[in-house]
Amino acid sequence: MGFNTTAPHFLLTGFPGLEKAHHWISIPLLVAYISILFGNGTLLFLIRGDHNLHEPMYYFLAMLASTDLGVTVITMPTVLGVLWLNHREIGRGACFSQAYFIHTLSIVESGVLLAMAYDRFIAIRNPLRYTSILTSTRVIKIGVGVLTRAGLSIMPIIIRLHWFPYCQSHVLSHAFCLHQDVIKLACADITFNRLYPVVVVFAMVLLDFLIIFFSYILILKTVMGIASGEAKAKALNTCASHICCILVFYVTVVGLTFIHRFGKHAPHVVHITMSYVYFLFPPFMNPVIYSIKTKQIQNGMLRLLSLPCSKA
Repeated sequence: MGFNTTAPHFLLTGFPGLEKAHHWISIPLLVAYISILFGNGTLLFLIRGDHNLHEPMYYFLAMLASTDLGVTVITMPTVLGVLWLNHREIGRGACFSQAYFIHTLSIVESGVLLAMAYDRFIAIRNPLRYTSILTSTRVIKIGVGVLTRAGLSIMPIIIRLHWFPYCQSHVLSHAFCLHQDVIKLACADITFNRLYPVVVVFAMVLLDFLIIFFSYILILKTVMGIASGEAKAKALNTCASHICCILVFYVTVVGLTFIHRFGKHAPHVVHITMSYVYFLFPPFMNPVIYSIKTKQIQNGMLRLLSLPCSKA
């Protein structure tokens, strides 16, 4: 087969070997997408419209919901296009842009979870100064910092994708563009693009997790020093939703990494399915977790439906 370095597009892939079932496979994915849009959209609507939720904790939750919505909106069109219409072609510019936003928002999610841990740390370790430390201005600065860190850290590897010649088959292994997929098709020295993402993961995602972990050790130490059992339970309950979201995010990250590193002999469909779990499970679960575990969100929903609120 002759090499082609000038093709202006790539070909996306659904579920190889299951093409006849694409329409059926699209049903649970569509349900998941609609649930994510509805759940996270409802959270944003509640936080924006309910003055009882105009607190730093819920502003950070709004950032998390926006991030989850962003990932869904970016991946949904190409996935459903492949599964419904067999529309596999995607231009290079569109592909690189999609990859940029997908990877940026993954780093943003990690950063927002870190910011939420900082919020809980201040609320429990220094409750009397909570509102003076986490002012609206500081919350905005943290949000801008999280977004800037992610956007700038991913930019170098995506910019380099525009420079590479591509002489392989131009067939990607997913229904959306990922950096690690695209560089496999490049006919150039990709050493930087292979090593740099590893550095980013260790310097940001892993570091975020370690800081979150140690912050919760300090939080737990503070809570254990509270004399009242009821006050202890209340303090821990304010952290429960965040801890669940952390577990959902990092367990899927570890699962995806494990499959890619040690599951080389696993069927390709397993790798693809795990990628969908990574992109869909946290955005699906986060609003569910906060709706179940956070009384203020429950009360906000009841107010939205004009039903009597339960006592906090």
